[in-house]
Amino acid sequence: MYPQILQHILKDIELTPEEQDEFLSILLEKQLEKKTLLIKPGETVNVEYYVVSGCLKAYYLNESGDKHIIQFAVEDWWISDFEAFFNGQPAQLYVEAIEESVLLGIHKDSLETLYKRIPKFERFFRLKTTGAFVALRSRILSSLQKTGKERYLEFCETYPKIEQRVPNYHIANYLGLKPESLSRIRKELN
Repeated sequence: MYPQILQHILKDIELTPEEQDEFLSILLEKQLEKKTLLIKPGETVNVEYYVVSGCLKAYYLNESGDKHIIQFAVEDWWISDFEAFFNGQPAQLYVEAIEESVLLGIHKDSLETLYKRIPKFERFFRLKTTGAFVALRSRILSSLQKTGKERYLEFCETYPKIEQRVPNYHIANYLGLKPESLSRIRKELN
């Protein structure tokens, strides 16, 4: 069953074969068709997801109906409405499949039990959460300090090869640019 998630975890912690089996036993497989919503605002979020294959986006709709993409998730990434997941609040985000996707989910209760039974997983998820926090802070500072061109180049480093998978207007939205500005930046770089 999906050895890539074990490879992902074993980069950060060592597990015995028995611990690996226990971890795999709590995973929930979910398959999504393109444009399917995984999470909607107002819902309770008890699962975080690892992307086995596919591409998803997490976004917020403001009161005017404007979409603000805050995350893409491709293979080997995690996605959810993490604020809702960690704080027990209703979701504020939409999480939608951009492509047909296969996900492995971990229910919050199963995760808490796993932490008690195999404490190494607390370290693993702390490392992931810390990395996500640092990346988010970096993204905020980037949007405040850097030009559109610099933000685009950072995006290309963070999400290599995603441009073939995600429409340009989604990338522009994520970067806080107009689609025409992103096209101009790309032309300058080519």
